[in-house]
Amino acid sequence: MIFRRLIWAALAVALLVGSLQSGLQQLQAVPIILAAEVFEGQKAEAPEPAAPALAATDAHADGVAHDHGDAAEAWAPADGAERLFWTWVANGLHAFSMALLVLAVMGLCLWRGARQRSLPLALWTAAAGWLVFHLWPSLGLPAEIPGMDAARLGSRQGWWLLAAGSAALACASVAALRSPLRWVAALAWLALPFVVGAPHIAADPLAGFTGEAHASLRQLGEAFVWATTWLSVSFWLGLGLVAGPAFERWLRPALARALSPAGTTAGTPTEAAP
Repeated sequence: MIFRRLIWAALAVALLVGSLQSGLQQLQAVPIILAAEVFEGQKAEAPEPAAPALAATDAHADGVAHDHGDAAEAWAPADGAERLFWTWVANGLHAFSMALLVLAVMGLCLWRGARQRSLPLALWTAAAGWLVFHLWPSLGLPAEIPGMDAARLGSRQGWWLLAAGSAALACASVAALRSPLRWVAALAWLALPFVVGAPHIAADPLAGFTGEAHASLRQLGEAFVWATTWLSVSFWLGLGLVAGPAFERWLRPALARALSPAGTTAGTPTEAAP
């Protein structure tokens, strides 16, 4: 029963927050991405070595070379309505996963005896989510626009996981531990990914561009970092504002009944199930 309520509550939250996020992306991030893509064709590519020249072709036994370059291209949605639809789907799935996490953490806090009302508890949980999934990783690996060079993908993914995991452990230390040393533990966890160091290339990420293209892309890159920051703030703020009432309406009464046979949990009377 509680699991079913959790799923439906997360879906309701995701529908609202994911749709809002899609609209804000079209206003803030998409124009920057489209402007950066205009300069991609001006990037000076490094010459490929001669040895891999057969990578795009197969010489079969009959001596005929067959080109598989087009077949290797990944599918991408067409510009316009198709791209807008799949962007909305992706944002909805992302919002659903994060809503599940926020609602589950709120339930865990209620089980541990939290006395906060649902809306403040949701906002604190969403703030922790913003710290874990955006702020702390982005301090070492800021958002990148199309055309920018970067370190190996595997290295960046590994450091991102380290930063997010360290921030999550810092939040857990502050919330779960009772010793004053919990603040020291939290600071140590937060410092760990920066002691390791985020992976970056030694050269200029825009080294392939010159003149006006280089200057324009640098400005677009700075604007994109701010745009993604405000988008993440709006996403997590919206998630907290919507998840709070959803938790209060669909989950808190059921959790209160499950956790307290006497009919109350942390001073909150149980209510009839909707």
